[in-house]
Amino acid sequence: MEQNFDVVIAGGGLNGPALALALVDAGLSVAVVDARPVTARAADDFDGRAYALALASQRLLAALGLWPGLSANSQPILKVEATQGEPGDGAGPFGLHFDAAELEEGRLGYMLEDRFLYRALIQAMQGRVTHVPGVSVICQEIEGARVRVGLSDGRELTGAVLIGADGRQSGTATRAGIGRTGHSYGQIALVAAVDHELPHQGTAHQYFMPTGPLAILPLPPGNRSSIVWSEDETNARAIMELDDGAFMRVLRPRFGDFLGEIRLTGPRFSYPLGLTLADRYVAPRVALIGDAAHGVHPIAGQGLNLGLRDVAALAEVLVAARRRGEDIGAADVLARYEAWRKPDATALAYGMDRVNALFSNRNPFLKLAREVGMGLVDAVPPLRRGFMRQAAGLRLQPMPKLLTGQRL
Repeated sequence: MEQNFDVVIAGGGLNGPALALALVDAGLSVAVVDARPVTARAADDFDGRAYALALASQRLLAALGLWPGLSANSQPILKVEATQGEPGDGAGPFGLHFDAAELEEGRLGYMLEDRFLYRALIQAMQGRVTHVPGVSVICQEIEGARVRVGLSDGRELTGAVLIGADGRQSGTATRAGIGRTGHSYGQIALVAAVDHELPHQGTAHQYFMPTGPLAILPLPPGNRSSIVWSEDETNARAIMELDDGAFMRVLRPRFGDFLGEIRLTGPRFSYPLGLTLADRYVAPRVALIGDAAHGVHPIAGQGLNLGLRDVAALAEVLVAARRRGEDIGAADVLARYEAWRKPDATALAYGMDRVNALFSNRNPFLKLAREVGMGLVDAVPPLRRGFMRQAAGLRLQPMPKLLTGQRL
């Protein structure tokens, strides 16, 4: 059985459904092939996994009509504190202090749990997008002005273009002959959530330690935070094997006492860290978004934000091409998307790579350089505000319409 669409998306995590919704809003027909069953991530149980949404990403969700249903479960990020030091010694004397009160928008972004965002995307697709859960793409073949996609259940879909939103090990990219470059960081991220005695007041903390950074990210309603704790692989594996009590005894000197007593809430997760970049974002009748195009270090929480930038740019390119009567899968159309996104994503990926290398060591000369650099940025208001606007996703040029809150 064959079904025909304008766009077929391989990958049903977050970026794939977001792109699908942007495209169907503009009148394109879309199928999302999702290897996981809907129940895999649609559960209502709190598990601590959350995203730091840049302000531009929040505006995209608003343009898709999702934000009214998400805002009550979100936590505005009002301040960011970035410091360095050793576990148990507290923060160093210099750091970066970002305050959203210095921006006219009054927000740097929002924290939002995975369970709420994923469920909102899945629900919004119902009746509008052909969602194919629990099935994998196993083959793809170009046939003239169409791409034929074979599924693991025997069905076949065709589209003018196939979008790879299938992660760092993208089968879409591999089958299209797109290679990758990158390296391992020798670090593993430990992800969990903690309840704490004192309110976080909407402040996100990034604490740089020699073995890797620890992010403490505020969650609603005010006394809960998500942690993303990067450690070298040997330490991380040993820490993950500890029971919850021992885990907290290792975390406490790194976390500090600024939020009072803390306790673990929900499960713990871990994933290896590395840099992986697709050599190309497009191939005949194929385009890549999200981690399929670029997998970055979680410093500053930019992974999902980069993916949503891809969503906004690609949706705008495809919709504009359709309205002009162009073939949306043509090479020159897809090249516009690559030219728009690849420089920005590559620069940010390597920027995070250099930041991690700069901070994840005990070199005394680099430590001094870090303190001087952070102190200078913090002391110059225009420079500080520039960094804040960059973190909020407000400096991308040209800015896709969806990232400004406009519908296509």
